[in-house]
Amino acid sequence: MFYLKYRPKTIKEIDNLSAKVMIGKILESSTLPHAFLFVGQKGTGKTSTARIVAKAVNCLNNKFYRSGKTAGVKSFEPCNKCVNCKSIGLSSFTDVIEMDAASNRGIEEIKSLIRETSFLPMSGGYRVFIIDEAHMITNEGFNALLKTLEEPPKSAIFILATTNLEKLPKTIVSRCLKINFGKANTTDIYSMLKRIDKSENINFNDDLLRLIASHSENSFRDAAKILEEVTLQKIQTIENVEKFLGIRGRNDLLEIIEKKELKKTLFWINEFSQNGGDFKNLIEDILNQLHTQLLIKNDVIKNEDNQTTLNLNEISLLMKLLIEAYQNLRNTPIDSLPVEITLIEFYNKVGQDK
Repeated sequence: MFYLKYRPKTIKEIDNLSAKVMIGKILESSTLPHAFLFVGQKGTGKTSTARIVAKAVNCLNNKFYRSGKTAGVKSFEPCNKCVNCKSIGLSSFTDVIEMDAASNRGIEEIKSLIRETSFLPMSGGYRVFIIDEAHMITNEGFNALLKTLEEPPKSAIFILATTNLEKLPKTIVSRCLKINFGKANTTDIYSMLKRIDKSENINFNDDLLRLIASHSENSFRDAAKILEEVTLQKIQTIENVEKFLGIRGRNDLLEIIEKKELKKTLFWINEFSQNGGDFKNLIEDILNQLHTQLLIKNDVIKNEDNQTTLNLNEISLLMKLLIEAYQNLRNTPIDSLPVEITLIEFYNKVGQDK
């Protein structure tokens, strides 16, 4: 699988630019925090980065190795060649303990993890404890973990990863160095896809890679999966990729909406639905287009050649109604209904204002 094959192995290879810069500065410094908190949605590189940090602080060939062998070495990058780096890569390193809090969330599991911190490193310089989905830990589990985070052994480093910061107690958050992975932006995702495309000799054009990047739900992992699926299906044109993703040209529906002809609009939506179109992606596309038009209309960005005939009030109203439709998608018995109702309501309100 592409997302596993091309998972970053060094700080330099981390696709999330902001996280890469922050981690690099931390490892470059003379002291290490005893607890990290990686925050971001799925597929943004939190777990991969945690494993890279674990390798970096236990590598036998960089600045962290406590021996004359690496005296004067300034690099904090893991070499990925020494026995420690290789063992961590294979998840067989005794000093790196990973726990999925989604299935190990109780106080007994946390106490068992805490007991592990009392042991000194066997093969490396630090014992690294990676807790994925940390927000799933119970209140009792957090209370047990808190004291260890307050007074951790010098040889222990905790890395908590979460997609839901709000569910973590403030007492836990305050004792960790928070690194925000946020959403993977399209530029960073495109760079990753370009790297995979070159390594696999796929030779997709840039527009096709950007299309995949923009429809990956801001996830490096999802983007790599889509690229692999498209490659396996031997799809090579933008039109066929759009069909595979269940989308159409992102300007199509907006251009029809501008004409304010309900029959043509409903016909387009019906055809889109019959062809297996994805209404979640459709609404996201139209909202992105409308947001751009909002900025153009307010002279925030310049684009004289791509301006909608909708006025500011119409753009604002349509965005509001589409957001409501987006929220209703999960509860509708018919996928097309939220968008159809939205556009009927939009035309009615626009007609009343005239």
